[in-house]
Amino acid sequence: MPTPVETRGRFTFADWEETAVGAPGTPGAPDATPRLAHARVANTFTGGVEAAGTSCDYTIAYTGENTGSYSGMELLSGSVDGRKGSFVLEERGTFDAGGTVCRFEVVAGSGTGDLVGLTGSGGFTYRHGDTSVQYAFTYALA
Repeated sequence: MPTPVETRGRFTFADWEETAVGAPGTPGAPDATPRLAHARVANTFTGGVEAAGTSCDYTIAYTGENTGSYSGMELLSGSVDGRKGSFVLEERGTFDAGGTVCRFEVVAGSGTGDLVGLTGSGGFTYRHGDTSVQYAFTYALA
């Protein structure tokens, strides 16, 4: 059994494109609560995880004007502590007017290159107004 390793770093986000799911005036529409939205985001990771221009898709459930939860998948191509490859993170989080709390886990079997057999999980807390976000990631390689 490989020994888990914790690594840390920061990420920045760009290209947040959010669209409402549903038409105005119908349940789940942009003017209703609860409502759904879809967001496409690009992140850049530095530190233990190095990955520029990730591909991330979120489904967002708004339960209030500034509150709710989300889940999504993010494809990272780059390196983890110098080992090159790609992998997918499954992410789940909650948000309110102050920020976001997220937990993520490596999708089993998604590692490529030097990251084949990658397992792990981690998370981050984002406060509105921050330009970069600190993450922690505990992983193992089979």
